[in-house]
Amino acid sequence: MLQTILFAPLLGALIAGLFGRSIGERMAMIIPTALLFLAAFLSWIVFFTYTSHDGDVVPLMRWIDSGTMSVDWSIRVDTLTCVMLVVVTTVSSVVHLYSMGYMEEDPAKARFFSYLSLFTFAMLMLVTSDNLLQMFFGWEGVGVASYLLIGFWHHKQSANAAAMKAFIVNRVGDFGFALGIFGLFFMIDSIAFDDVFNAAPALAETTIHFIGMEMNAAELLAFLLFVGAMGKSAQFLLHTWLPDAMEGPTPVSALIHAATMVTAGVFLVCRMSPLMEFAPQTLMIITYVGATTAFFAATIGLVQNDIKRVIAYSTCSQLGYMFVAAGVGAYEAAMFHLFTHAFFKALLFLGAGSVIHAMHHEQDMRHYGGLKDKIPKTFWMMMIGTLAITGLGVPLLYIGEIPLGFAGYQSKDAVIESAFAGGGFSYAFVMLILAAAMTAFYSWRLIFMTFFGETRADADTYDHAHESPNVMMIPLYILAAGAVIAGMAFYGGFFGHHEDHFWHGAIFSGAENTVVHDAHNVAKWVKVAPFIAMLIGTGLAVSMYYKSAKLWMKLGFGVLAFIVLAFAKQWEAGLAIGAALAFFCYVVPFGMNETLARQQQPLYQFLLNKWYFDEIYDFIFVRPAMWIGNFFWKRGDGNVIDGFLNGLAMGVVPFFTGMLGRAQSGFVFHYAFAMIMGVAALVTWYAVVGG
Repeated sequence: MLQTILFAPLLGALIAGLFGRSIGERMAMIIPTALLFLAAFLSWIVFFTYTSHDGDVVPLMRWIDSGTMSVDWSIRVDTLTCVMLVVVTTVSSVVHLYSMGYMEEDPAKARFFSYLSLFTFAMLMLVTSDNLLQMFFGWEGVGVASYLLIGFWHHKQSANAAAMKAFIVNRVGDFGFALGIFGLFFMIDSIAFDDVFNAAPALAETTIHFIGMEMNAAELLAFLLFVGAMGKSAQFLLHTWLPDAMEGPTPVSALIHAATMVTAGVFLVCRMSPLMEFAPQTLMIITYVGATTAFFAATIGLVQNDIKRVIAYSTCSQLGYMFVAAGVGAYEAAMFHLFTHAFFKALLFLGAGSVIHAMHHEQDMRHYGGLKDKIPKTFWMMMIGTLAITGLGVPLLYIGEIPLGFAGYQSKDAVIESAFAGGGFSYAFVMLILAAAMTAFYSWRLIFMTFFGETRADADTYDHAHESPNVMMIPLYILAAGAVIAGMAFYGGFFGHHEDHFWHGAIFSGAENTVVHDAHNVAKWVKVAPFIAMLIGTGLAVSMYYKSAKLWMKLGFGVLAFIVLAFAKQWEAGLAIGAALAFFCYVVPFGMNETLARQQQPLYQFLLNKWYFDEIYDFIFVRPAMWIGNFFWKRGDGNVIDGFLNGLAMGVVPFFTGMLGRAQSGFVFHYAFAMIMGVAALVTWYAVVGG
C-alpha cells in the first residue's frame, strides 16, 4: 500500500511524459489523475490505520554504501508522515482534476500533467524519508519540478524570470540545508533520523569549529537546517521567489502554495523536533523570523491588485504563523495549521482560477466587480475560503472540547494561543494579532473588489463571463468541505487534549516543554484576541470597499467586539475597542482607500513595491554579480584569452607561415641546406649539454 502511494504519481508522470502523444491528450490527463486519486484514497486509509501506532520503517532498496556512510531508501511511517501523505495527495489529486478543465485549451497538456505528477512524487519522497539524504533528494526534486511548472509557459519572459528567481533563491536555503547535513555526518557519522535524534543530547553538550568560531553543535546544525526551511517555505529575506511563482498556471499556484513545496520547511522543523528541542537559541530565531514573515507579508497583501498575488502573500504570512508555533515548541499547532491551511488555501487559489477562467484570464481585481450573480457557485466557494482563512468562529463556545468555527479558526487561534503560552505578551504574539487583522482586511477586500459593486470589467468580457465546468467546480466542493469541518474534526487529535495519543512520539517535546498544555489555559482575552482582530480587519474592509453596507452592519462590528470582550470579562477593553471600531466604521466613507493611497503615497508605494526587497537585492547582489560576470567575460575572456589567441592566430602564426611558405621554394638544394642546418644544431646541442 505504501509503495503504491509513493510510486503511483511517478508512474503517472512517466506515462504522461513519455507516452502522451501515443495515448492521446485525454488519456494523458485521465491516467495521472486516476493514479493520484488512488494514492489519496490509500493515504486516508493509512492515516486512520497508523494514528494509533508507534511508527515503522519500510525498506525499499539499498542506496549508498560508501565508507562509513550507509543510506537505504526507506519509507518512514508515523503520524507525521501520515498527515503529510493526506495533505499532499488530497490537494494534488483535486488539482489534477481541476487542471483537466483549466488547461483544456493548452496545447501541452501531457507535459503539464507529467510535471504535476513528478512534483507530487518528489514531495512524497520528501515526507516519507528516513534519512536526510533521501529528504534532500525529494527536497531538490520538488524544486526541479516547481521550476518547470513556474516556467511552464516558457514563451513568456516573465515566466522564465520567475522560474530562474525561484531557482536562485532556493539555492541559498539549500546551501544551508546541505551544510547542516554535512555537519551532522561529520559529528555523528550518520544522517539517519534515528541516529540524529539519539545523538541530539550529546550534540547539545558538544562544540564545533565553524567559520573561525567555536559553536554549540546542536544550535549550529539546527540553525543550518532552518536556513534550508527558510528558503523552501519562503520566510523573511528568502521570500522573494514565492509571489513570482504566480507566473505559472493557477493549478500550479494552488499546488505549490497550499500543500507541497512551501510546507516542506515546516515539515522539516517538526520532523527534526528531537534536535530542535536541544537548540533553544535556534528556536528563538525561528520564532522571530516567523513572526516577522507573518506581519511583513500581510502588509504587502493589503495593497496588491492581482488576485493570485493577494492569496500568495497570504500564504507567506500563514507560513510565518506555522514557524512561530514551531519556534515556541508547539509543533503540534504548526502541523495543525499546515493541515487546515492546505484545504482553504487550495480552495482560494482554485476559486481565483475559476474567476480568472470566467474573466478570460484577467487577473487584476480593478477590472472585476459585480461577479456575484455571474458566477454564484465560485462566489460561495470563495466566501467559504475567506471565512476559513480569516478565522470565523464563535469565541469561547465549545462542543465538548472542540471550538465551533471554520478550519482557520481552530488552527490559527491554536498558533496564537501557543505563541502567548510560550512567550507571553511578546513580539511574536503582537505580530500575529496584527497579521490576523490585516488578513481579514485584504481577504474581504478581495471579495468586495471581485464580486460586489458595479463591474469595472470590459463590457464584452463581463457579458461572456460564465461559471466554470463541473470538472473545475467539484474540486472546489471537496476543498470547501475541508475548509468548513477539518478544524473541528481534527482539533482534538492534533492540538486538543489527546495530542499525545494522536502523535505517538512522531513529534518530540522536551521535559520542560509544556507550551501545548499551557495554551489551553491562557486567559480568555487571549483566546478572543484573534476574533477581535478579525472583526477590526473585516469592519474596515466593509467600510472602505462595500458601497452598499448599511449603518447597522457597520455598527454591528463594534457591538459584537464589545459583547465578546465583555463575555471574556474584559469590559473596559471591550467598550474601548467596540466604540472605536463602530465609530471608525461609521465615519469612514466608501472610497476612503483611494484617499488614503493619495495622502499616504510614500507608504502606499512602499507596500506596493514589497518593501523594495527586489530593488535592494538587485543593488546588493544582482548588479555586483553581473558586473563581475561582465568583467571576466569582456576583460578576461574577451580581451585576454580571445585577444591572445586571436593575436597569435592573426599575427604570429601568419608571420611564420609566410616565412615557411617562402622557404618552400621547390628547389632540392634548399631542403638539403635546411637538413644540414638541423643536424648541425642537433650536434651542437648535444655537445653543449653533454648528451
